[in-house]
Amino acid sequence: MSNPKRIYELLLDYCSDDAEVDNLMIGLVWTLCQSKGRATTGLAMSPGHVTRTLKWSGTLSGKPITDLGAWILEWDPYQATVAMAAINSCINSRPLPDSVALDSTGEHGNLAVFDYFLPQLQGKNVVVIGHYPGIERYQNQMQLSVLERQPKACDLPDSACEFLLPRADWVFLTASSIPNKTFPRLAELSSHAKTVLMGPTVPWLPQLHEFGIDYLAGVEITDATALYHTAAQGGGVRIFNQGLRYRIAELTPATSMSWLKQQIADCAAEKNRLTVEMDGWYAAGNSNRFPAYLLLEQANKRLSRLDSSYKPLWDNYSAHH
Repeated sequence: MSNPKRIYELLLDYCSDDAEVDNLMIGLVWTLCQSKGRATTGLAMSPGHVTRTLKWSGTLSGKPITDLGAWILEWDPYQATVAMAAINSCINSRPLPDSVALDSTGEHGNLAVFDYFLPQLQGKNVVVIGHYPGIERYQNQMQLSVLERQPKACDLPDSACEFLLPRADWVFLTASSIPNKTFPRLAELSSHAKTVLMGPTVPWLPQLHEFGIDYLAGVEITDATALYHTAAQGGGVRIFNQGLRYRIAELTPATSMSWLKQQIADCAAEKNRLTVEMDGWYAAGNSNRFPAYLLLEQANKRLSRLDSSYKPLWDNYSAHH
């Protein structure tokens, strides 16, 4: 992958300068950010270890989402996790792509994604990155390998990825790999396989097709209040019964183009609106900087990146039609 930082640049494009942190909660399993103004919620899996030395605890409410989102480039796991949840709170304010809603209630609701793909996985070499509670129930239906940073039972250490991913038919990749910075390499190693990026941490980005991702298996929040209280009270898999459900979107060239085209149109409209407002600001005799200048600058950068994502898809489509 030529630019491993690109995924993080794309994520930062979705941080809204007009959004602020309303509530931020680092739970036992899930970190959750609720933003003001947009009234949306974002999730990320909490780091798998505890600490008592976070210097910024109690200071983040009311801060701009852009401040927290910038932490996605940090190596500290708590900062990166908070950043991912904050960025997802902005992304989730936008319409979801065309996708299939899954019934993720019940005892094994957290495994609904595997149940959905199960007919295609029979007898295949399947590598799952991240241990999903109950995943062992599929071990007799496929050649299953589970990679985990903190291995349990029959899990393999995450360093096995260099050996197993190049031979896999299917890869289920936890989106927690984005904040922990392993995503670029894991996606590269999985480029030949059918790859599903999954989990509540998934950012709904059409540009993920650039990284060889074939499916997004993210979540739709159906009850933000129930989700917040369940996560705050230590909920792990129980969040699938309390406030959200899985959705699956296939990232074909056609669907990615359609999704990107809509985002380009929305971004261009925002840019044009801000440009008109800026022209009016200076026409009124104001000499100081246009108050929404940073929003306009952000819209320009995001539009440029959206265009650069759309062009190769369009060129490929045109060459075959």
